[in-house]
This record gives sequence, C-alpha cells and structure tokens, in this order.
Amino acid sequence: MIETVAKVGMPVDETLRIRKNRLESTSGGRGKRVSIVTGIHGDELEGQYVCYAVAQRIAEHPEYLKGTVDLYPALNPFGIDSVTRGIPAFDLDMNRIFPGRRDGDMNEFVAAQIIRDLEGSDLCLDIHASNIYLTEVPQIRINEKHADVLVPLAERANVDFIWVHGASTVLESTLAYSLNSRNVPTLVVEMGVGMRITREYGEQLTDGIFRLLCELGVWTGPAPAVRTPVISRDPNEVTFLNAPVSGIFIKTLCHGAQLAPGDEIGQIVDPLRGQLLCRVTAPVSGWLFTVREYPVVDQGSLIARILHTEPEGGDSHGA
Repeated sequence: MIETVAKVGMPVDETLRIRKNRLESTSGGRGKRVSIVTGIHGDELEGQYVCYAVAQRIAEHPEYLKGTVDLYPALNPFGIDSVTRGIPAFDLDMNRIFPGRRDGDMNEFVAAQIIRDLEGSDLCLDIHASNIYLTEVPQIRINEKHADVLVPLAERANVDFIWVHGASTVLESTLAYSLNSRNVPTLVVEMGVGMRITREYGEQLTDGIFRLLCELGVWTGPAPAVRTPVISRDPNEVTFLNAPVSGIFIKTLCHGAQLAPGDEIGQIVDPLRGQLLCRVTAPVSGWLFTVREYPVVDQGSLIARILHTEPEGGDSHGA
C-alpha cells in the first residue's frame, strides 16, 4: 500500500511528496517491522534496485511475510529527478538536517516527518551508493557507540566489509545517528558508485535483507546463505591514498583486489603532453576496498582506501 510520509506545497503548483510502500502480512498480525530507506542523496541510485528487488520477492510469495516491510525509495525525490546530490535550489545535503523540526523550514519539517514515520521500526537499512568519484565494495559503516547492537545484525546482511568508525567521525545530523539514538537499530550501507546501478550488488544486499527478515521472524521463506564479512574496528587498519599530482587517473586494479606493497593501483597521466606523471602504488599489503572511478583528479583527491588486514577467503571478496 502506497502511503504519504510527508507532503509540502511548492511554488508553481508543485507538491513535494515523500512516499513509502508498506508491505504487510496477509495472515493477520503485524509482527516486527523492517524499514528500507534510500534516495537521501539524489545521485545515489543503488538502493533503487534493492527496493524493487525486495518488493518483487515479497510479491512472489506473500504468504511468507509475517510482519511489515516499509520501502522508502526516494527520501529526496527532487534530487533524484534532477540528478542532484543535495536538495535542489537549497544547496543542502539532506543527510545533515536530521532529526529536523516540525516547526522548522520546509526541509526541517520533512526530515522531522521522516523520523516520526520511521520510529517504531525494529530495524532500518539506510542504503547509499558512493559518490560519482569512487566505487566501493558492499559495506556497512557503524558508529562505535552503537557497535554492540549493530555489528551482529550487519554480519547477517551479506556485505563484504563492516567498518566501525570512531564516534567523533560520525555526524550527529545524519538519519542513521538520529534513528540509532531513538533505539531504532539502523545499518548504513555503502556500495557501488554514484549515478549507476550495480545489479550484482543489489542482489547481494537483497539476499542479506531477506536473511535479516528471517532472523527477525518477518519472513518465513528460505533464508539465503550469506558471506562472512571482514570487520575493521581499528582506524589504523585503513590507509588512505591521495593523488600526489593533478591529472587523469587510469586505474589498473578494481576494488576488491588483494595487494602487496608496491602493487600498482593506477597511473596519473598528462594527456596534453603524453606523459606519465606518477604511478599510484600500494604502500602496504591488504585489501583494496575503495578505488577512484572518476578519472579527473586534483592534487589531494582521494584515490583509494586499503584495509591492512587481508580478508578471509582471499578473492571471494573481489568485485
């Protein structure tokens, strides 16, 4: 059932509507409730496929649904429509205004309505893609303040990597922080690349969602098998590589690759002069879980992230 979460009148006879699709058990009784949220950033589209895939699987076997699944595919619909990361015309990142205020401006009001609607969920998945510049393996990022509750859930979500961040690095104005602070366990998923859909990753995460639904008793169908993720809790395990010069980055390796010190990740070139400006190489052994996708780089641009600890199963975590 399609429901309106928030509605605001706009100029020129337009209306901003945030909508969700509520899927409920047909056998009576609400059971537990899982909410799947995406589209906070208009240039992150990986979650669109996940919402579609979840709805399709439930439609195939509605008799297995014993609780409630709420799908919120577009929290920033104008951003999606205009291929804009933030909220158009406001130059505002929607994921920096939560929990919002019902007596605030339009954007704060919408944020408050979203929080109000999500409260009471037994689990929420906040699905993001990377931006247009980087591509990421499927991963879940967790604030260390909520790690005891969230890591066991994340381990069943069929992602490759769980990255536990220090509390000081997590912004309190995000949707996930606001919900976790209200005792709604919320997992932040990052995967793929901006402005694209990676179907393989969407299917992978959808399997993880149905495993979680089974664990919570919301789904009584077969529980998909899930992979064992790499978990990082130590910030010193992650190395960031930045471009030493400006130019065009030509990647040699894709994310998911296992690295030894000195392995070439890519090259930065000068197309005008036909010169190789530098080779970007791994300073440590480990696992390449983020790599530059957009070729144009300035000095200091992020090129890659490497996890020092090699994942179990080697290439099983490859792209």
